[in-house]
Parts: sequence; structure tokens; C-alpha cells
Amino acid sequence: PVMQVVCLDLRNFAHKADIQLSKSAKHTPGQMLEKASEGIMACFRVCAADARATEETSKKWGMLNLVNQLFKIYFKVNKLHLTKPLIRAIESSALKDRYAKSQLVTYRYYVGRKYMFDYNFQEAEEYLRYAFEHCEARRKRNKRLILMYLVPVKMLLGQMPLLSLLEKYDLLQFKGIMESVKEGNLHQLNQELEKHEKTFIRWGIFLILEKLKIITYRNLFKKVALLMKTFQIPIEAFTVALKFTGEEDVDNDETACILANLIYEQKVKGYISHQHQKLVISKQSAFPALSTTA
Repeated sequence: PVMQVVCLDLRNFAHKADIQLSKSAKHTPGQMLEKASEGIMACFRVCAADARATEETSKKWGMLNLVNQLFKIYFKVNKLHLTKPLIRAIESSALKDRYAKSQLVTYRYYVGRKYMFDYNFQEAEEYLRYAFEHCEARRKRNKRLILMYLVPVKMLLGQMPLLSLLEKYDLLQFKGIMESVKEGNLHQLNQELEKHEKTFIRWGIFLILEKLKIITYRNLFKKVALLMKTFQIPIEAFTVALKFTGEEDVDNDETACILANLIYEQKVKGYISHQHQKLVISKQSAFPALSTTA
């Protein structure tokens, strides 16, 4: 506990020092936090190397708290690559599921965010969902922070959030995004992204949300396929659908490129017959579940 308090104070003092020094032209942002991380890392190495003590008295019980302190610094100074060896150390530890619940929630929150930025959405969903489900109900602010990242990840996996959930945690910025993706309306999605651009950039999820565009195309084209009731669909039909949703400048060549990307990303099973200007889709699961293709 003493080491945990000292390392927490060290990180907080370093953060305040960075704020004070930010007024100086010579100061590099996050410089004091990075120096603090060196001291915390030294403590972590001592804990990780403790192989002689019994499990009850092992210093390894202090590892996760120190890892979480380092995560907070590395995310703050945008050096996420430094989290990889820390994640490996915890995941390979025999104690990884036996730490205090509050520490596990913090750990899974940061690892989930790391997986999200690496575009490993299945793993991100698993870790962030654990963090949300095990975070105490009274910690509404923390649960809201987790949802900022869990909601986009779930949408990329084809799972849309309940409106009541967005209302409860004051995350209605996602409402229009969710509706646009479900309807397959890219024009509306672009408007919603532009409307909340500053907020999403501040949360660090704008580029992640942009990946919803390919899901939006997939949902629109699935509707077209259901309406056409055939396995050989003219590319022109998809172009008409795109124009109907507000994409007025699109032509068949651009539509064919979108379809090619969907096929490449395994969002659509089929191939393009350029000779006949048609998309030929599979007779079974032409539009696989997004949870299997993310």
C-alpha cells in the first residue's frame, strides 16, 4: 500500500508539474510524466522479479496497481506501444484474475481501449464489457467513460446500443450515428460525424467511428439485395440506392469499388461480374454477421 500511494502521488505531482511548466516554451508536453513513469517502472520490475516469497507475501500482488498507473501515463503522453510488455506480464501472471476488482476494472478498461486502437474489436469488446459490467453502479462517471469506447466497438460488431442506455449515461451523441448505420444512410452518418466532430476527436474515437462507413454501406446493400430477391444484382441498383440516401455524385464505377471493398473485408460473400455489371452473391449467408468479420 505504501508503494501504491507513493507512485500515485508521484504521477499526480508530475501531472501538476507538466501543467505548470507548459507555460515555458522549452518544455516538452508530458516530460515530467515520462520521468515519473521511469520511477514507477523501476518499482514494477522489483515486484515482477519477486520469485522467492510465498504467494501470500509476494510483491507480485502490487504489479497490477503499478501497471494501471503506467497505463494512465502512457495514454496521457500517447505512447501506447509501451503498454505491450506490461499487458504480457499481467496476462502471463498466475494472479491475473485474483487482483482487487477495482484494479481489474481499470486494467481491462485500458487494455480494451488499446485493443480498440489496434482494430482488434472482438478483444476490445470483451475487455471493455468486463470493465462496464464489473464497475460499481454508483460509479456513473466511470461507467460513462467505459461506454464512450464500448458503444463504438459494439456498433462495429453489429450490436446497436439501447436508446435508454445512451440517455441514462448522457451519450446521445451516438444516437444519430446509430440510426444512420442501421438505416444504411451514409449521407446522414457523415452529417452526424461532422456535427459532433470536436467531441469525438476529444474522446479519441473519431477515426474509429469513421470505420462505421463500411458497415453503413453493408447495411444499405443488404436491404437492396433483399428487395431484389435475386443472387445476381445489377451494380446500377446499388448506385440508385446510394443516390436515394443523398450520395448524388456516385457512379457505377465508384459503387463497384465500394462493393469490392466489402467483398475484400468479408462483409459480403460474392464476386463482381464486370462483363455483366452485376454483383453475384452467395446463396448462403451473403451478408455474414458483423461479429464474425470484425
